Amino acid sequence: MTWNWESPDWPHFRWQPGLLDQADQMFVRAAGMIRGTMKHLPGEEQERLVVEVIGDEALTTSAIEGEVLSRDSVQSSIRRQLGLASDNRRVQPAERGISELMADLFRNHTQPLDHDTLLRWHRMVMAGRSDLRDLGRYRTYDEPMQIVSGAAYDPTVHFEAPPSPRVPAEMDAFLAWFHRSGPTGQAPLRVLERAALSHLYFESIHPFEDGNGRIGRAIAEFAIANHLGEASLTALAATIALHRADYYRSLERAQRGSDASAWMRFFAGIALEAQQRTLHQIEFLIDKAKLLDRLRGQLNPRQEAALLRMLREGPGGFAGGLSSRNYQSITKASAPTATRDLGDMVRLSALTRTGENKATRYHLPIPLRPVARMLVDDAGTVTVLPAH
Repeated sequence: MTWNWESPDWPHFRWQPGLLDQADQMFVRAAGMIRGTMKHLPGEEQERLVVEVIGDEALTTSAIEGEVLSRDSVQSSIRRQLGLASDNRRVQPAERGISELMADLFRNHTQPLDHDTLLRWHRMVMAGRSDLRDLGRYRTYDEPMQIVSGAAYDPTVHFEAPPSPRVPAEMDAFLAWFHRSGPTGQAPLRVLERAALSHLYFESIHPFEDGNGRIGRAIAEFAIANHLGEASLTALAATIALHRADYYRSLERAQRGSDASAWMRFFAGIALEAQQRTLHQIEFLIDKAKLLDRLRGQLNPRQEAALLRMLREGPGGFAGGLSSRNYQSITKASAPTATRDLGDMVRLSALTRTGENKATRYHLPIPLRPVARMLVDDAGTVTVLPAH
């Protein structure tokens, strides 16, 4: 098997000229919509959005690698990193480290990407790990760096990265390319071209002993923020997580040659879908603020606690809806009180009701906005598939 870094023209990726023109235009336009829509949020809700979006990114970029973190702990840590009011709860090293990375991306997207930055990110992502030989530095061991699956006695090798002695020179070349391809560089690329290629290029070097996926996705978000001139709130990792199998397949295929067209098309579709997800999150927060403003002074403390608990779950509220038993658990109310409270909330349009008797469920009166899948075909045309 020949990998892309073994090709004579490495690291000169090829793709069809103009392939992402339509996708790029749509991406920049949607970024403007996100920016404009955010202005309708009160300052507190803008802070909440930032914490929720980058918190979700921290959780999902870790989940892609099989690491499950606490949402509350990650959000608390992010608030602390950004200097916002926090509950100061104790968090685990992994939760603190990924939160530091996401906060660093949010605050420092105008700074140059260099070796020191990448090594600092690696120390963040690998916080609490005592099993690594190369923590906060590029890998140095002699064994091949391979991505494998299957049984130990019969593994499938999906990719093998350049040998460790080559890594420093490869990373010098990568960072030089990243600088040249930036908005003010000598050979600037468009936003989605650079973000897609930077992720593929970095993952093909695989410079660290572990944590390459998380840092590679951070680099793509960093590239996007470079072009937009502001912190990226694109839910990139959250969207990749929903299409994880396709993501790994597309990346693996791209690492078998120098033609990056298929990978760039896949990445562009993911990025456009991610923007929808962020925009819907903003719209939900606007609807939430309007709902709470309309209901101000009309709910008792139990009802308000239950509604706020549902709103924390996002646009869908509780999966399957809120039951009377759920309400009793949240509020410690008796069954008759729960029935009366929920009936009042329906009359106030604080909740909607479906079903009867034991099947009765209550839902948020906020419209669900399903996210459409976005695909870029061989001609560069963006196709919108039915929402999911």
